[in-house]
Amino acid sequence: MAKRGKKYQAAAQVVDRTKTYSPEEAIELAKQAAHANFDETVELHLRMGLDPRNAQQQVRGVALLPHGLGKKVRVLVFAQGEAAKIAESAGADFVGGDELIKKIEDGWLEFDVAIATPDMMGKVGRLGKILGRKGLMPNPKSGTVVPAEDLPRVIEDARKGRVEFRLDRTAIIHVPLGKVSFEKEKLMENLAAMVEAVVKAKPAGAKGQYVKTAVLTTTMGPGIKLDLKPTLALSAG
Repeated sequence: MAKRGKKYQAAAQVVDRTKTYSPEEAIELAKQAAHANFDETVELHLRMGLDPRNAQQQVRGVALLPHGLGKKVRVLVFAQGEAAKIAESAGADFVGGDELIKKIEDGWLEFDVAIATPDMMGKVGRLGKILGRKGLMPNPKSGTVVPAEDLPRVIEDARKGRVEFRLDRTAIIHVPLGKVSFEKEKLMENLAAMVEAVVKAKPAGAKGQYVKTAVLTTTMGPGIKLDLKPTLALSAG
């Protein structure tokens, strides 16, 4: 294992690895422990009591973070005709069809959210291997395949802080919550929105304990174990 740097070791001293913290305490500690010379992202990592190989225990959903992620979200929309005009009027950064698909096949991925109208999915489907690996593939279940009339709302949601979450192959959900520079109250409200969305997304096939552990961390900081009871009781209100 690589030796941690002095800054990380100093930051880790403020966190007691043997105890769990309330959400409020964890956010305070995360802000204290952040030591990089850039505005680190605050992240939530949930270890789920689910079997990623079981189709009945898959978790996938969307959370709308009330205070966003602290960065400009670049929105791409696969659309043509009138739908393309609607997407452009709604402020999408990139709008198109065949030419955008070709550009992505050639390696371009300078966007954060991809949305598509249903009529485009026959063509967009061939980008599955490229966009799927990056978590960028439009999908009806995550609300990113929508009719033209819904494009303005979905584009606006993406701008505000629309975060997709899904169970990975190791039964963990990894999601960003905002920046270290955010006020504590804003991070708390973003955390509440995310937890509420994950709890609501509990699959019918889930058995036993749904969320096993929750850890808050920053891009370069140590992990901070969350006390599950108050964490799962959070509500976006």
